[in-house]
Amino acid sequence: MTRRTAGDAPTPARPAPAADLPPVPLDPELAAALEALGELPPLTPRDVPAVRAAVGTGALGDEALRCGGEVVWEERAVTGPAGAPDVTVLICRPAAAPAGSRLPLVYFMHGGGMIAGSRRHLMSDVLEWTRTLHTVTVSVEYRLAPEHPHPAPLEDCYAGLVWSARHAAELGADPDRIITVGTSAGGGLAAGLALLARDRGGPAPAAQMLLSPMLDDRNDTRSGRQMAGRDMWDRTSNATAWNAHLDGAAGAPDIPAHAAPARAADLTGLPPAYLDVGSAETFRDETVAYAGRLWQSGVPCELHVWPGGCHGFDEFVPRARLSRRAKEARREWLTSLLTAGRDGG
Repeated sequence: MTRRTAGDAPTPARPAPAADLPPVPLDPELAAALEALGELPPLTPRDVPAVRAAVGTGALGDEALRCGGEVVWEERAVTGPAGAPDVTVLICRPAAAPAGSRLPLVYFMHGGGMIAGSRRHLMSDVLEWTRTLHTVTVSVEYRLAPEHPHPAPLEDCYAGLVWSARHAAELGADPDRIITVGTSAGGGLAAGLALLARDRGGPAPAAQMLLSPMLDDRNDTRSGRQMAGRDMWDRTSNATAWNAHLDGAAGAPDIPAHAAPARAADLTGLPPAYLDVGSAETFRDETVAYAGRLWQSGVPCELHVWPGGCHGFDEFVPRARLSRRAKEARREWLTSLLTAGRDGG
């Protein structure tokens, strides 16, 4: 794979919307919220420190993690990839879980474009599942690009998954009911992790949930061009992130599938999947295409395309009707999966 430093990687100018690709209208509630927010400039390499600082302000604090005493949590440093530092994981359990429980385990990978975020980022939904669905959550702290390009983030996620499976009994969890969950960049890592676990014969997740996943470094889908300059995460931001993650080589012909799962030639043998995405976001077409290829490979898959949803709409406007619908659909799928697993066990 051709290498150059991410700082030297060209970041394309924000493209003008293509005249022949009219945008998908935003959901009215989301459109009003975006208008109130004002213009959002695209992400460029020089913006990474500021983005990290801004994202850091949204990390959940200690009290928020406790959920009023309904959740107990801890952080541990676990064995990292060979020759690499330890990996920190955030572990959350229901406070009322009886001793000796074997609860489902949600293994979570946060979003942030591969360049920002932490184990406490975008945790609100998985924490709610821990509190109300009685799951154990393990949120992994993976190294960030551009300082640590592929494969460092994915190898950190794999190391955390291996540790979680080996220590499931200690965590009060069932190693046969691990559900990998990722949002945005974390969704791409979750997809890559499923491929890597399959190819290495590692711990096999029972299912995977990919929420607006970042799957394709080629950055040339019709939805990407259609929503250029319009989506909260557009082609320019996407190019910046992929070049950081791939050490300046985004779009090169030899990108490995574990780094960009849309490149995978073989999707057979992967765990059942839930995918969702907005109809008015950059990642729409690559998400829909990936779901189609999972079905073609015999992998059970549920796909939701939320009409008028932009990237991150459920976090940006969580009380919007569309956001509540998306959150409820995820919860229903997860509840059905966990109920089937419990009844089958």
